[in-house]
Amino acid sequence: MRRRIVMRELDRLFRPSLIAVIGGGAWCGSVISGLDRIGFDGPVWHVHPTKDGALRSLSDLPAKPDACFIGVNRSATVTCLRTLSDMGAGGAVCFASGFAESKDGTALNKELLEAAGDMAIVGPNCYGFVNALDRIALWPDVHGLVPVEAGVAILTQSSNIALNLSMQKRGLPIAFLGTAGNQAKIGLSAMARYLLRDPRITALGLHIEGVGDLCDLQLLMQDAHRLGKTVIALKSGRSEAAQTAALSHTASLAGSDAGASALFDRLGILRVRSLDALLEALKHAHLYGPTKPGKIASLSCSGGEASLMADGGEARGVQFAPVSADQNAALETALGPLVTPANPLDYHTFIWNDAPKMAEVYAIMAAGPAALTVIVVDIPRADRCETDAWDCVETAALMARKTTGKPIALLASLSDSLPEAMAARLMAAGVLPLHGIEAALDALSVIYGARPYADPDRTIAAPAASATKHLLDEADAKAALAQHGLDVPRHVIAATPVDAGRMAVPLFPVAIKARGMAHKTEAGGVALNLSSEAAVLKAAVRMDATAFYIEEMISDPVVELLVSVLADPAHGYILTLGAGGVLTELWQDTVHLLVPGTEQEVRAALDQLRIAPLLYGYRGKPCADLDAVIAAIMAIQDYVIVHDGRVVELEINPLIVTPTRAVVADALIREEP
Repeated sequence: MRRRIVMRELDRLFRPSLIAVIGGGAWCGSVISGLDRIGFDGPVWHVHPTKDGALRSLSDLPAKPDACFIGVNRSATVTCLRTLSDMGAGGAVCFASGFAESKDGTALNKELLEAAGDMAIVGPNCYGFVNALDRIALWPDVHGLVPVEAGVAILTQSSNIALNLSMQKRGLPIAFLGTAGNQAKIGLSAMARYLLRDPRITALGLHIEGVGDLCDLQLLMQDAHRLGKTVIALKSGRSEAAQTAALSHTASLAGSDAGASALFDRLGILRVRSLDALLEALKHAHLYGPTKPGKIASLSCSGGEASLMADGGEARGVQFAPVSADQNAALETALGPLVTPANPLDYHTFIWNDAPKMAEVYAIMAAGPAALTVIVVDIPRADRCETDAWDCVETAALMARKTTGKPIALLASLSDSLPEAMAARLMAAGVLPLHGIEAALDALSVIYGARPYADPDRTIAAPAASATKHLLDEADAKAALAQHGLDVPRHVIAATPVDAGRMAVPLFPVAIKARGMAHKTEAGGVALNLSSEAAVLKAAVRMDATAFYIEEMISDPVVELLVSVLADPAHGYILTLGAGGVLTELWQDTVHLLVPGTEQEVRAALDQLRIAPLLYGYRGKPCADLDAVIAAIMAIQDYVIVHDGRVVELEINPLIVTPTRAVVADALIREEP
């Protein structure tokens, strides 16, 4: 019931007929003038006790406002909300800061939520939104949006980033620009779900500092997949400094970067790494909708540009479609013997200014297996040069698009070299304008590069919120894992060095480990390949421990793996697979999945590791028992899921893999008691 109310009230807030602006000063004045500039044709009531022409109090409002901009201090904001809620107002943008994102604002944040009742609240600590579809702007600053019939929605937690994005000159039609602030009541995901249901919204761009409610984000992506709309996100928080900034700015928990990537892969969110790439990817999504991984074609009249495309594409995993025999013959006929057919193609300047011939060449490249054909061209500055000689490229691109019906792009190697007016014409004609090789290839690598299969309907295992943690030592951890089907070495536990030497004899050769140490190797708490009672006794005495764990050495190892599951409060449980053993930190060879991952996903993740060849018998060595590895990893995930959010951390390092086994050689579990 709560979600249905939120969607209904969001409709009143985002598409209002009646608006109230509450507060004085330049910010509120800017909201009122901004509504006039964008063309809002309904009543706008200004509420302020002393301003000329303003209503003196909320009680003077002639009707229930659908949408309000509250531009007063934080304490007065709560008072205003309570009055507006009682009178049945639809929703409000809360501009003031100092709520959950500040040290002393937690209690006030709770008061704000109680005061709001069923009202839809955007913020606090945000600018609000601009709805360019319906000519609504509850926005206290400048922005670059103009009315459009259709376009993308962009939502961000940062008002300044939203403002900056609105000033783009790349031909991207922005239909809705919204900020969420600290998401006290309505988060980015709830706002996005409302917007995606509008057929005029073609795609969604997100700038995220913290994902907020996992369930809401999953519901959003279920909607997006059902509606066939692309969601592209720029996620902050890769660095420790960024995570701290996110918490202080919007009260958002940034979580781990690996966790964000794993979550986005599972849900089908395309993740970019820059604002430039976000804009370029959104243009593609607006024109061409969702895409599958695939190869591209590239053409330029310069070998230098062809090289830049080839090198930049390879660095990002962008694949170029092979030139087929039919394409090769057609290109030779069209371009003559001095041009070598290739992809990327340098078609030289022999056909320059012959738009029909250029269109023929573009169409030949597009007719192959390429999912997108990219034509590289930089347009000279119109204020200093005559640019008529470059009109042929635009004309030819439009002709090729019409002839083939396939996606065609014009890419300027420098972002400055594709004018805004031209970009807008291209977008209107269904040809993709791309600004800058780096940003364009970043976007295309996300759109067309290999990615895991998205499954937004699969349950996400979420950790419980608890400050209580209990560490199971290796013996207890292995016993717990063995109950879930994992293969552990034969072992004994000894209380004294003498007992350790005696009890180790049936297991020789053995490893002896001091109990109670989390990082035993670094602390001198491990001795390996001991084959005599005296050697075990000597090692145990040197460790100076209260108890000892003695286990058989695993013979014929093929590879050592790291397998861990970590509770990421922001994103769920993150499964990490990588090179294991004492060189884990040195190798830095890991991949990450969201729990639970399927057997197919786990196998594909293992194949991404640099050490993957060892699993398949590198240079004549025996192959690993990959089925045993997969079974062990699935059992580890089962352990986490069965414990229903209690596991904080589970690490096996190493999982020793032999031709016949996958054995837990060391284990650590931290969980709620």
